[in-house]
Amino acid sequence: MRAGRVTTGARRRSAPARAALALLLVALSALTACGGSGSGPVVHILGTWTGDEQKSFLAVVAPFERRTGIRVDYQGSPDAATVLADRVASGSPPDLAVLSSPGQLAPYARAGRLTPLDGVLDRAALNAQYSPSWLQLGAVDGRQFAVVVKASLKSLLWYSPRALAAHGWTPPATWDQLTATDRQITAAGGTPWCVGLEASSASGWPGTDWLEDIVLAQSGPDVYDQWVAGKLAWTSAPIRLAWQTWGAVVAAAGQVRGGPRGMLQTSFGAGGGYLLADRPACYFDHEASFITGYYRRSTPQGGAPGAPPPKAGQDFAFSRFPTITPAFSGDEEIGGDLLGLFHDTPAARQLLDYLTAPEAQGSWVSRGGTLSPNRQVPATAYPDDLTHQLGQLLADAPAVRFDASDLMPDALRDAFYQAVLAYVSDPSQLDTLLTDLDRVRATVQP
Repeated sequence: MRAGRVTTGARRRSAPARAALALLLVALSALTACGGSGSGPVVHILGTWTGDEQKSFLAVVAPFERRTGIRVDYQGSPDAATVLADRVASGSPPDLAVLSSPGQLAPYARAGRLTPLDGVLDRAALNAQYSPSWLQLGAVDGRQFAVVVKASLKSLLWYSPRALAAHGWTPPATWDQLTATDRQITAAGGTPWCVGLEASSASGWPGTDWLEDIVLAQSGPDVYDQWVAGKLAWTSAPIRLAWQTWGAVVAAAGQVRGGPRGMLQTSFGAGGGYLLADRPACYFDHEASFITGYYRRSTPQGGAPGAPPPKAGQDFAFSRFPTITPAFSGDEEIGGDLLGLFHDTPAARQLLDYLTAPEAQGSWVSRGGTLSPNRQVPATAYPDDLTHQLGQLLADAPAVRFDASDLMPDALRDAFYQAVLAYVSDPSQLDTLLTDLDRVRATVQP
């Protein structure tokens, strides 16, 4: 799932609708430009960042504009992928564009629509600042075409330190410890898990994050890659085992707050209110790093009106996703936004160099809501110790794998979401659900 937002990329639209949307956004570009007026160079960027994400981006580029005299014209839209496709097809691409996954990158790179970055950015600097796993996400056929500029870490469990300490419980480091802790909590009359699967038209994606983490931790990155590429059946032993492993958490009676109905009706961002309450209704939450923004804005269920907002490290903290197979410990599932160069100009090169370097990356993370894969971003750039720990974990991970559902064809991704919802409603239909997913896979894979 996308980092920091509940959208999942553009849905399929009719050709007239796509053309109308593209023309509308182009017409509005002069009104949405940032950085003031002037006759100097302009860099046009198209991206998915809106709302608070857009405000943060504009704040990050403001020093660049002042220093260089280059104006940044940013257009943000949830349908940026559709608009980009239409603009590229019409021969009027933006200078830079935000891509929500490596899967979106490859077709443009292979069609010659993207400028390779090997001669644009300082390769030695990139190698020093980004691990090979992170650079690989922006590479196609051995050439660098994009860089991840905004990221989130998926492989996390969240908890309230005070709530666990009150009972002498600790966050689980292994899957065996997880099941043992679940038993301790239920024996004490509590409910172990907060699970919210509701996310408007993308309902079900929080469950896909669970399953992706389990596949990676249980069967390793090679199996994960084969599954994402459509080369491994959903009915295969590793994928079936991942669903059964997750089912042992969410399908057993008393394991999840509200049971199946609660999972289906609770939004992914609302679970923090139950986790952070003085008398928690549940004790663990599996969410990506961007959930901290929801926790900070959360009103704990049953909390006193006017109480101070929850504090990182005190009211909420994280542990890494539990180890299942020791050989794959430390591998991380991530999400992120890549930046690619569609129209090569000197001003666009300068901005791309700025946005990928430690200065801009540090400014970005200081505003909260995102992490940087740039390992030269200093600890002092992060707004608190907890967020810095997340950033360090993300930058230093021995292997990272992009969110699987975001890499899948749209039809398969949507079927995955629906299968999650159907499974929590009735786990006994797992065989049918996996067989149906294989049918969809056969229709969308080359």
